[in-house]
Amino acid sequence: LLWTAGGEWVELAEHARPPPRALWRSLPAAWSHARPLPRARVTASARAVTSVVVARAEAAGAHPVASEHELAVLQQVEDKVLWLSCLMVHNANNLRPKRDGLKVGGHQASSASLATILTVLYTSVLQPQDRVAIKPHASPIFHALMYMMGRQTLENIRNFRGFGGAQAYPSRTKDLPEVDFSTGSVGMGAAATIFASLTETYLRAHGLPPKPWPGTSEAPSRPGRMISIVGDAELDEGVCMEALLESWKLKVENSWCIVDYNRQSLDMNLHERMVRVHERLFRLAEWEVVTLKYGKRLMKAFDQPGGKQLHQWLNNVTNAEFSALIFRSGSAWREAMLRDSPSPAFAELVGRHTDEALHALMTDLGGHCAETLLEAFEFAAQTEKRTVFIRKAARKPSLFAAQTEKRTVFIAYTIKGHGLPLAGHRDNHGLFLAPQQFNKLRTKLGLTEANEWAPFSGLADPSAVRALCEAAPIHRNVPTRNHGLAERIAIPIDLGGLAAAPTSTQAAFGAVLKAIAHTDCTFADRLVSACPDVTTTTGLSAFVNKRGVFGSEESKDPFKSAKAHSLSNWSRRPSGQHIELGIAENNLAQLLSALGLSAPLFGHRLFPIGTLYDPFISRALDTLTFGAYQDSRFMLVGTPSGVTLSPEGGAHQSFNTPVMMMAMPNLRGYEPAFADEVQVVMRDGFERMQLPADEGGGSVYLRLSTRVLTQPDRELLRDCELHAHVLAGGYWHVPPDARTTTALVFAGALAPEAIEAQRLRGPATALLQITSYDALASEWQRAGTRSHVHTLLSGLPRKARLVTVLDGNATALSWLGSVHGHRTIALGVQAFGQSGDLVDVYCAHRIDTQAMLEACEEA
Repeated sequence: LLWTAGGEWVELAEHARPPPRALWRSLPAAWSHARPLPRARVTASARAVTSVVVARAEAAGAHPVASEHELAVLQQVEDKVLWLSCLMVHNANNLRPKRDGLKVGGHQASSASLATILTVLYTSVLQPQDRVAIKPHASPIFHALMYMMGRQTLENIRNFRGFGGAQAYPSRTKDLPEVDFSTGSVGMGAAATIFASLTETYLRAHGLPPKPWPGTSEAPSRPGRMISIVGDAELDEGVCMEALLESWKLKVENSWCIVDYNRQSLDMNLHERMVRVHERLFRLAEWEVVTLKYGKRLMKAFDQPGGKQLHQWLNNVTNAEFSALIFRSGSAWREAMLRDSPSPAFAELVGRHTDEALHALMTDLGGHCAETLLEAFEFAAQTEKRTVFIRKAARKPSLFAAQTEKRTVFIAYTIKGHGLPLAGHRDNHGLFLAPQQFNKLRTKLGLTEANEWAPFSGLADPSAVRALCEAAPIHRNVPTRNHGLAERIAIPIDLGGLAAAPTSTQAAFGAVLKAIAHTDCTFADRLVSACPDVTTTTGLSAFVNKRGVFGSEESKDPFKSAKAHSLSNWSRRPSGQHIELGIAENNLAQLLSALGLSAPLFGHRLFPIGTLYDPFISRALDTLTFGAYQDSRFMLVGTPSGVTLSPEGGAHQSFNTPVMMMAMPNLRGYEPAFADEVQVVMRDGFERMQLPADEGGGSVYLRLSTRVLTQPDRELLRDCELHAHVLAGGYWHVPPDARTTTALVFAGALAPEAIEAQRLRGPATALLQITSYDALASEWQRAGTRSHVHTLLSGLPRKARLVTVLDGNATALSWLGSVHGHRTIALGVQAFGQSGDLVDVYCAHRIDTQAMLEACEEA
């Protein structure tokens, strides 16, 4: 069944000679290298597919993708990892002592559906430069595979979901084996690999191909293929669709998405037509779509008498009914099939199988057939054809995929709980095998309690399995694929960009970047900015004008070419250092996360800077957490912020971001008030991106404003003590003494109001500026009396009162009274904002000078 250039379907009968050449000339250009096949047979209706179905090619000299022996060895590995994953969950829930009485869980069913796919990938397909985001619920299968391959310990898998053991969901920072991307929040993996592919493309375009593997002189011979493995229900997550659209706009290459299409979510079965929707969405984003619905046994059955009716029955059965039949097994298949299709040929085909054989046949789906998977991965890696169902014998390949750059999605039909008694059951998401079922499975596999944990026990050919695991291309001659911190880039002491004139912190941020952009040094070349369509309103314009927009092909700015006046230069080139995104804050956080992993993944340090309007950090909070969780390194700039953006109204006025950032591990937040503070915290942030985590390394968040302030007359870079206090989180403008009755504490854009309130109050009121409530709180909780905030407030008389104020939620500073027991009145934004000028808006939220004076009097 072929798709002609005119869009019509052409049915080929059996030919004694090849089909007419005119037919082949009518195929799309992508098929120009196709050759006539000796025989092709229609196997599906045109209505059932939307691209190309290759029925069967029996070309002379064709070879299977793997020998029967190789497939048998792969089956043994699959059986073993399925067993070990069940054992891990069983041990965690039924054998390991419980001190809290809580169910441990483990997702046996969701993990089992990927046993075949992960076995094929990790033993036969992946090369060292390929990176994988594992479906969160497949963690047991992944850890079992790593254990068999010598990359995980027995102690860790026995302690699965225990403290310090194998994690419930793959973690870059907490798991022993080299996890490429942390997963857990569903949908994240699908987006992470898209932007990781873009990151490697960016590095290579800038003359930074991945470095040799640590401890070796061998560098990757081709770009890595970034592979996400996701559950079908994960595609409902908006982050997947947002990233899918961006993959098209940015022309992302070398990215695969493998969908575990088991048609079951936690609560229900997927809609029957959902697969068509998913296929179309990927095609619209110009992904190659490979749908693997049936395995080799079913394919052979389709060619037998009654096979056409079998194929029709399988295509017509609902997802819910199919799942129920899998769980019922036995004679349930026979009863349902003969009831729905009374054809004699069909009845004869069904009758030739025992109940057990019929169940094995009907559950032979594409995602559980190693041969089908190997063919699909190899075929997709060598061709640019747009393919739906692959039913062809490939040339004899090596057992790992050949080079390709096409982004491809594999929709692999699977069964949730495959190979286990709970397969297909609607409630199996949170279930695990009962002890009787577990013992029966152990006996079936020829195992005992004495050898059940051994990686190669109970196997028909343990030496062959061991050899396959040891020879897996992903680990061959590569002791580690993690480059760690990789390198340390020198950063100038003075980043430049300061001016004495009144300015805002956002403008200061832009001025510093502009100064860096004009610098000829490695540090400047490693900066990469990104933005979700607000580049010109968040301070990035000068940097972009100088360093250019990144694109796979060079293109001139149309306005510049037309000699039309514009303050922006949007010329694109492979050497550009700005990545422009659409209006999708999740994509910004995902891109920053991927760029921030450039050092451990590829051996080269980048300094990613992302800007967005501060209130819209909330929209990216899940993906931002995802980046911080896997210890990615980046600088996030939320600007403009607060109700200080008064004319824009409540929808654009942030108030909760200070508390969000205080609660985020691996992310240091700053809210500077003056331009010189912006400069020093930016430099500190760049240094922090390069430090080990145990030395304070991590990402940085800057909360900035467009409010123009008069700048203090000082040289912050030369004042070492003040410089240190700014970075530590706060410093006194007017320090306390024995006469002090009140200390006014402020942050950010409210500096003029706080300074004026202190002036009106006189010497009895001290004035403290907080540059990082995050740094102060974190250190206080960790170091107590040795913390900077403890020292700062130690000179304040015990009877003095604190009045705290910021353009944000008051709780970001209200805790300060707990350090030494000072009574505290906390002012801040407690309600949604509205449009107005600063005078009215500040008054409405009680963060103006008058409110500060009243609070001081009350204190």
